[in-house]
Amino acid sequence: MNAHKSGFVNIIGNPNVGKSTLMNALTGEKMSIITSKPQTTRHRILGLLSDDDFQIVFSDTPGVIETPHYGMQNSMNKFAYSSFEDADILLFVTDIFEQYNGDEKILKPLAETEVPKLLIINKTDLDTESKADSIREKWMSLINFDQCFMISAEKKTNTSDLLAAILQLLPEGPAYYPKDEISDRPERFFAAEIIREKILQQYKQEVPYSCEVVVHRFKEETKKDQPILMIYADIYVDRKSQKPIIIGKAGEAIKKLGISSRQRLEEFFGQHVFLDLNVKIKENWRNDEKMLRYFGYEDGR
Repeated sequence: MNAHKSGFVNIIGNPNVGKSTLMNALTGEKMSIITSKPQTTRHRILGLLSDDDFQIVFSDTPGVIETPHYGMQNSMNKFAYSSFEDADILLFVTDIFEQYNGDEKILKPLAETEVPKLLIINKTDLDTESKADSIREKWMSLINFDQCFMISAEKKTNTSDLLAAILQLLPEGPAYYPKDEISDRPERFFAAEIIREKILQQYKQEVPYSCEVVVHRFKEETKKDQPILMIYADIYVDRKSQKPIIIGKAGEAIKKLGISSRQRLEEFFGQHVFLDLNVKIKENWRNDEKMLRYFGYEDGR
């Protein structure tokens, strides 16, 4: 019988390089929300991949923000840098479009960490100018990476090879979580993230970045002899002028948001969903320590 292997595989890198897409590809579950907008991921999210003789605890973190402007962004950076503290393996993700000048804050801890670290060059399916090889050479000369993988997380190109390498590097250890779980997060967390994803997709400019979603009721009930998931959520905005934008003329915008969110929630949870959305104003919540704790930004999560 093979010895059981387990470990924390932490995914780090700048915003919008595909870290969340990569974790979703490796775990086979859509746990991290994905949009084309930077700073989509705000929390550290664990995704679990388990089999009889191994358990990989993937950690998707917010992209490092070089110049934070809000208390919320400072907390997001704490989540990102905490990845260096408990990693058994580090995946550093960049892509073929990203430009580094060599002064970025993340480079020093990345160079100094002693755990195995893999360079992941993402979006190679879009590499029409054959940039990937020169990017690889640049990074391998800068940081002592153990291996490099050129992938497309969206297309799942070479992700199986990456997973095989991770399994080879994984140390022996026990299962940290029950084998039937897919994350350390409760279901209502994913419900809130799905709604926030739809906000990012629907609204423009600063508005979606000023929103936070809290699910305050999440319960399965029976209606007309059929199970239905009852979800009640509050959308917080940080300025009075943003509430009518979220609601829209005659409530059309929030109605559209409710429909798209409910459809995705039903897909995720595999059952009928009743969704109730309300908009609340909490001015300047992104710099309010009490509200940041309430939203889960100051508890290491």
